[in-house]
Amino acid sequence: MRDREPQHTIDTLFIKTYGCQMNEYDSSRMADVMKQAYGLRLVGTAEEADVILINTCSVREKAEEKVYSELGRYKKLKDQRPDMIIGVGGCVGQQEGARIQQRAPYVDLVFGPQTYHRLPDMIKTIRRERVRITETDMPEIEKFDHLPNVAHHQTSGFVTIMEGCDKFCTFCVVPYTRGPELSRPVEDILAECRSLLDQGAVEITLLGQNVNGYRGIGADEEEWDFTMLLYAVAALPKLRRLRFTTSHPMEMTDALCQAFAELPQLMPYLHLPVQSGSDRILKLMHRGHLRHSYLEIIDTLRHHCPEIALSSDFIVGYPGESDEDFEATLDLVRQVGYDSAFCFKYSPRPGTPAAKVADNVPEEIKDSRLQALLALTREQAATALQRQVGKEIEVLVEKESRSTGDMQGRTPDFKIVHFRGNPRQIGQIMPLRITEAYGQSLRGELILREERI
Repeated sequence: MRDREPQHTIDTLFIKTYGCQMNEYDSSRMADVMKQAYGLRLVGTAEEADVILINTCSVREKAEEKVYSELGRYKKLKDQRPDMIIGVGGCVGQQEGARIQQRAPYVDLVFGPQTYHRLPDMIKTIRRERVRITETDMPEIEKFDHLPNVAHHQTSGFVTIMEGCDKFCTFCVVPYTRGPELSRPVEDILAECRSLLDQGAVEITLLGQNVNGYRGIGADEEEWDFTMLLYAVAALPKLRRLRFTTSHPMEMTDALCQAFAELPQLMPYLHLPVQSGSDRILKLMHRGHLRHSYLEIIDTLRHHCPEIALSSDFIVGYPGESDEDFEATLDLVRQVGYDSAFCFKYSPRPGTPAAKVADNVPEEIKDSRLQALLALTREQAATALQRQVGKEIEVLVEKESRSTGDMQGRTPDFKIVHFRGNPRQIGQIMPLRITEAYGQSLRGELILREERI
C-alpha cells in the first residue's frame, strides 16, 4: 500500500467576518476552537493563512455574490498552495450548502452557524482523507457544550444567550439559516460572563437574533425570561456596563423598560428595529406589532429613562409600498427622533415568503426613498451628537485611535469619543468634557481631578 503524501502543517488562521455582532462573536469562538485544537495563530491577511474561514451573513442584498467574489480571490492563493484549507461558514453556508462547492469546487468545507464547534474534526477529516465536507445540521445549541473557555483580552465582551428566531418576518432569512429560537441555560451564560470579567472585561453585551425573547432554564429549573437574566448579569461583581442587542418590539415588556431605570449597569441605549412606519406594510411584513404599539414602547422607555438613545432598522421599497406608506415611515422617524439608524433598500432574500411576491417598487423610487430617509436620520444623528457638546460624560476607554496620541471610547449611550490620552487608560471609565461634534463621533477632553473638586 502506497504511503500518503506528507501533510503540510497548519499553523495560521484567517477569518473574514461579514454581518452582525453575533457573527463577530461566532468568529472569535471559531478562533478559540481552532487555537485549542491546533494551536493556530490568528493572522491579519489571507495570504499568511494555512486555513481561511469566511463567516458569512445572508441578511443584506447580494450577500451570496459577495461571498463568491471573496472566494475568487482566495482561489488564486489555493492554486499556489494546494494544501491551504478554505471554509465557508455562517448563514450563507447554511443557506447554500453544497451549492457553494458546486460553484467553487476549491472550497474544502461548508458549515452552518450551529456546527462550528466541529471545525477541528472536520478539518482533520479533510486533511486525512482529501475530501470536501458540507455540514449544515441544526443541533439544539449543542455547540455551546463543546466550546473551550472563552479567551479574552479586551475591555468589552460579547455573550450569545440565544440563537434563532420564531418571528418569521416575511423579508427575513434568519429563521431559515439560524433555526428556531433556542436559549442557553442561565448558569452557562453567567459562567461565561464571569470568565470575561475575570479576564479584564468591564462591559458585556448580551447577543441574540431576538435577544429579549430569551427563555432559558435557571438553576431552580424554572424558566427565566430576559429581564430576569438581565438583573442576574447586572449583579455580577466587576461588571461596570451592560448592553444587549438585537431586540424585537413584541418582546419589549414594561418590566424590561423599567430595568433601564433600576439597573445602573444597564446603559441608556437600545437598538429596536421597526422596519416601517406604515401599519399596512408592517402587516405585510408579518412584524407582529403596529405603529401605535411601537410608539407606546418608546414612550414607556423614555418615561423610565428620559436620556435613552434609540436606533432602529428600516427597509424602504418593500413590495407594495406606496408613497403614503413611505411618508408614514418618515413621520414615525420624526416622532421618535433617533440617535442613529440603519436604512436599506428592500431586496428579496432566497427562500423567504416575500421573495415569492413581485418586487414591484421601481429601483429609482427605492433609491429616492432611501436618500430621503438617510437625509432625515443623518440630520437627527447630527443633532443627537451636538446635544452632547458641553456635557461632562463618563467614557469607557476602548482602544487607541487612528490619530497619534488619541484614545477612543464610548459614552453610556454608545457614541464614539476621541480624546488626547494614553494606552494605560484602556479599560478605565474616564470623565470627559465633550468639546466638539463632528461626522459620526465626538471629541472630548479629560477632566482633571482637581477640576471635579
